[in-house]
Amino acid sequence: MPKTTAARSFPTLLAVACAFLFVSGYFVVRFPDVEGAEYASYGFNLLIALPAFVALVRQFGAGRGLLALVAVSVFGYLIEGFGVATGVPYGEFYYGDAMGPTILGLVPYLLPLSYAPLVIGAVAMVSGSGSALRRILLGGVLLVVIDGVLDPGAVALGFWIWPGGGPYYGVPVSNYGGWLISGVIAAALVTLIGGRRLTRQPLRPGLLDSLLVSMFLWLGVCLFSGLAFPAVLAAVLIIALVRRRRRLVRTAALPAEPTDALEPTSR
Repeated sequence: MPKTTAARSFPTLLAVACAFLFVSGYFVVRFPDVEGAEYASYGFNLLIALPAFVALVRQFGAGRGLLALVAVSVFGYLIEGFGVATGVPYGEFYYGDAMGPTILGLVPYLLPLSYAPLVIGAVAMVSGSGSALRRILLGGVLLVVIDGVLDPGAVALGFWIWPGGGPYYGVPVSNYGGWLISGVIAAALVTLIGGRRLTRQPLRPGLLDSLLVSMFLWLGVCLFSGLAFPAVLAAVLIIALVRRRRRLVRTAALPAEPTDALEPTSR
């Protein structure tokens, strides 16, 4: 691959961000009780989320992009708040102090910054072909796989707690059934709001970038916490994300099809 194409496929800034987030995993694990860390996480999560948020607005147009972000954020608050309050659909759990202040003692304020980029990245991974239903279901399944990395690391850090424990690094099986349900709904929100903007034009590689750098962070957390299988799962997801990003860059470089000119402009 020519050097210029390689640089577009994986820009230097993105590579630096991935390396930085991986190394940050060490400090998050080794120094969990730094004063004020829960507040610093707001800025940290915002920086991670920005690439996906910007790419989504550029992909969908301002109106649809903001609508998708609001819809996924509100849904995240509702499903997580209901889950903490009732134990449905994830099982009994609650958020630890490390996640910072919560709404009504249930859900951290920063939830959309960590949840929405995962949904955006998962939808971008499976978009481009097939029916909307197929893409929604695949997006939900992919979010379950992503959570197979996140939850063990988050439990190790005390980000959220399962009082009853569970067979997968302290996480109950019910959690993944819940993630499938919530993941399918969240993927449906983004897919249906996006409509043809996810299928009839090249996808922006930036839609994947927040999920990619997040996986590097959680790869570091899992490795330095001694969580072998979640670390391997994170590495597999990273490889898949990098390959998908390279394909999107190549597709974006191809001449537009004649029918693209007939597409309505984004509002």
